[in-house]
Amino acid sequence: MKKKRIGKASRICYVILSYLSPRLNTILLFLKKFGRLPELKNPVTLNEKLLKLKLEDYGTNELVRQCADKYRVRDYVKNCGLENCLNKLWAAYDRPEDIDWESLPESFAMKWNFGCGYNVICRNKEELDIREAEQKLRKWGREPFWAYFSELQYRGVPKKIIVEEYIGGKEGTPPEDYKFYCFHGSAYCVMLCVGREEGWPKFYFFDREFRLMRINRDSAQAPEGFSLPKPEGIEEAFGIADRLSRGFPFVRVDLYLTERGARFGEMTFTPAAALDNKRLPETDLLFGSLM
Repeated sequence: MKKKRIGKASRICYVILSYLSPRLNTILLFLKKFGRLPELKNPVTLNEKLLKLKLEDYGTNELVRQCADKYRVRDYVKNCGLENCLNKLWAAYDRPEDIDWESLPESFAMKWNFGCGYNVICRNKEELDIREAEQKLRKWGREPFWAYFSELQYRGVPKKIIVEEYIGGKEGTPPEDYKFYCFHGSAYCVMLCVGREEGWPKFYFFDREFRLMRINRDSAQAPEGFSLPKPEGIEEAFGIADRLSRGFPFVRVDLYLTERGARFGEMTFTPAAALDNKRLPETDLLFGSLM
């Protein structure tokens, strides 16, 4: 789930405050989002438990920091015996100026290894505006992404631009993105976004049997009898998410289901910066209890 952009002036304030006091910045962000102070001493909701972990563990937990890094996480996936789930890595660069555009294939997915939304999707290199792509990459590379929401797992990550195989459809459609909510090595449920390309995205949760779980607003408001076809390979994907999440009290594992099987996307330790107010309050408590 992509984080909502915040205004430029607010962004600057949050960045400055993050450098001064990540804890105070977190408290103010939570207060603005929920209208109350977070419980960080004895948290019970998923949001608050993740905020406590973010402040007290994630900044120094080397495994979390590795897995939050979209480049270094590849080694973790390999060590879990799941190398076959990784997209082909075409190249990795330190700076936009280092990119050898001539050597890249006709289609690819390019992204910075920290944060979210810093992607250049190229379906046809002949149609790619390379100058514009480089300008975007430079701008994104200068952003202190970690500081917007004090997500300490991203702080100090050695920045890399990675270029991976494009795994979208032949007509240029993006692959289906499945987000698995995992607790202590078990994927409890999966979230799927539908309607994004048409401009009306809705997010639905499903259990391991791919039955609708009415635990967020879109799922709760779905009509009686609502369902989606059970995707081919979803059992395999749940198993992959289980293996990747072992050893973590919580992590969201993002996978793509393609014609060639499940492909790894990323591992997210603070979905929506652990400020998710679209989750139903009772679900936030349920997920918190699973930690």
